[in-house]
Amino acid sequence: MAEPRARTRFAPSPTGPLHLGHAFSALTAFERARAVGGEMLLRIEDIDTARCKPEWEAMILDDLAWLGLDWSRPVLRQSTRLPAYGAALDRLAEMGLVYPCRCRRSDIRAALSAPQAGAPVLGPDGLVYPGTCRGRPMAEAGPEDAIRLDMARALARLDALPAFTETGPAHEGRHHLSEAALIHEVGDVVLARRDIGTSYHIAVVVDDAFQRITEVVRGEDLFEVTPINIILQDLLGLSSPTYHHHRLITDDTGKRLAKRDDARAIARYREEGATPADIRALVGLSPARAP
Repeated sequence: MAEPRARTRFAPSPTGPLHLGHAFSALTAFERARAVGGEMLLRIEDIDTARCKPEWEAMILDDLAWLGLDWSRPVLRQSTRLPAYGAALDRLAEMGLVYPCRCRRSDIRAALSAPQAGAPVLGPDGLVYPGTCRGRPMAEAGPEDAIRLDMARALARLDALPAFTETGPAHEGRHHLSEAALIHEVGDVVLARRDIGTSYHIAVVVDDAFQRITEVVRGEDLFEVTPINIILQDLLGLSSPTYHHHRLITDDTGKRLAKRDDARAIARYREEGATPADIRALVGLSPARAP
């Protein structure tokens, strides 16, 4: 059987302008695919409808084209994929691996501050959930509940802990998951937020499989999220791509750029007369080569 064509993806959320960090990530994904005769796909992660705006999406498409990037059509928008995410969540519910959670952030902080709770642990999703609602049946789930993965139950269902391949410079190699780390340092992550009915964790693994992504290219700040992706892929019977977590672009103080960093927005540089070559130089990339 022939190897699948290499596919990467760039998956921005239209909640603000693209900045230098986005440019570096998109260029990296595009060039890693092109280097092996593959293609980059574009995915608009717009499930947070309260924050996502059409004007930001239009600016994203314009900035990416200006940078010289091309992508396969049509563009995938997560807002059209909610039934697929719901089906994945239903499958996990049928396995008995999820439960409804009524706790707010203040409830979690209060539970973790109790004298008997021990020192709070900060995981990929924030404070590791103490399990207050664990054991609640899905029959009790209501519109005010989030849905969480029972991590211990999920791991017990697997025949063996899976592993993943990382090609990024900071973590290159084969990584084997740790049951203790997943339970105590990741915990019962949210798979469906009460306000949008899904979460990044479910959406990203369902869409990576749907788009047949062979290598996920994203920032190093998401490396700790990868074990969650791998566990969900295994539970849902989805293939696992390789992962490439690249360096982050930071400001003068070493802080990671965020959407609010308008001073480093691609649109601002364009208005000031910068060229795509200038953007490449600013993020430490070599001049573009002809296709």
